[in-house]
Amino acid sequence: MKYYQAIACPNCTNTQLMKSGRSDGGVQRYRCQTSDCPTNTFMLEYCYKACEFGIQEKIVEMAINSSGTRDTARVLKINKNTVTRTLKKIKKTVLFR
Repeated sequence: MKYYQAIACPNCTNTQLMKSGRSDGGVQRYRCQTSDCPTNTFMLEYCYKACEFGIQEKIVEMAINSSGTRDTARVLKINKNTVTRTLKKIKKTVLFR
């Protein structure tokens, strides 16, 4: 029995995608064919939760709402060093605009 899964870009929700190779873990990568979409490639399953789409925005949102790095890491189930690194990266991009 064959089944089909509808795959859409997590950023623009476009269904016009093309395969873009495999990751080191063997997971299929996809590329959005919309020219305006900033998403280069994405996967349906990530090995690390911190790589999933939207996690960085959640980290920043929790920091704005005065959650600590350990609290953010515990809630999102990622490493506290990832939270710190993401916030430092965001701070640098905001300062140099």
